[in-house]
Amino acid sequence: MAETYEDRDGVIWMDGKLVPWREANVHILTHALHYASSVFEGERAYNGKIFKSHEHSERLRKSAQMIDFEVPYSAEEIDAAKALVLKESGLPDAYVRAIAWRGAGQDMGVASARNPVRMAIAAWKWGAYYGDAKFQGAKLDISKWKRPSPETIPSAAKAAGLYMICTMSKHAAEAKGCSDAMMFDYRGYVAEATGANIFFVRDGVVHTPLPDCFLNGITRQTVIGLLRQKGIEVQERHIMPEELEGFEQCWLTGTAAEVTPVGKIGDYSFEVGALTRDIAETYEKLVRS
Repeated sequence: MAETYEDRDGVIWMDGKLVPWREANVHILTHALHYASSVFEGERAYNGKIFKSHEHSERLRKSAQMIDFEVPYSAEEIDAAKALVLKESGLPDAYVRAIAWRGAGQDMGVASARNPVRMAIAAWKWGAYYGDAKFQGAKLDISKWKRPSPETIPSAAKAAGLYMICTMSKHAAEAKGCSDAMMFDYRGYVAEATGANIFFVRDGVVHTPLPDCFLNGITRQTVIGLLRQKGIEVQERHIMPEELEGFEQCWLTGTAAEVTPVGKIGDYSFEVGALTRDIAETYEKLVRS
């Protein structure tokens, strides 16, 4: 039987102390379980060091503020807790998950201002998010769900509730034999994949959707910086669906995805070209430097 995430050896940092993995539990009336009052970060450690750990810690705190609660730890304290978990895990290369949520307390309705805010950090071994697709090119479905208007959700927050349509989209894609799904936004522009930002190449110029209604990923920002250092033009703009046919290359970026080439989106095909491979290799060198 495959190992499950609830039944593992090791420790998890929870509310300021390390607890055995199997004892890192919450009450069934935890507010976040019922009303999605939760924010999280996904991070990767390479050679014993978490890449851009402080930026992730700061974003966790900002995400919480966007959904109306305060994380009871400073970014520096979160950095230290993640480093401790990574050390105790014994894994030089690991995926690190920090999560903060409204717990069980005096309130059990939509409002939960009197409930305590809790936090946990875990680390585990996790290989390529898309498996062999990282080298061969991922196959993407096109989701029926759209990224909503920022007038309806706090789109800049990495909040658990915002991933509901992503989960449904990825399940539908996997049922069709795809690795993931690409989503449009509420206006019909190309937006992102379910947990990764997206880039396209045409005539040596890189095009990527403007993140005005979805998360401006830390990996996305890193890759844009690397491309510009190489003198490659990057256009952050609204991309129409009909433009997909004219793009030559495509890749995804994200902490989990890293830089993953895309070979197909719906009926549109892309080559895993030299620029895609070069930026993937450059990113790999950076995170391990």
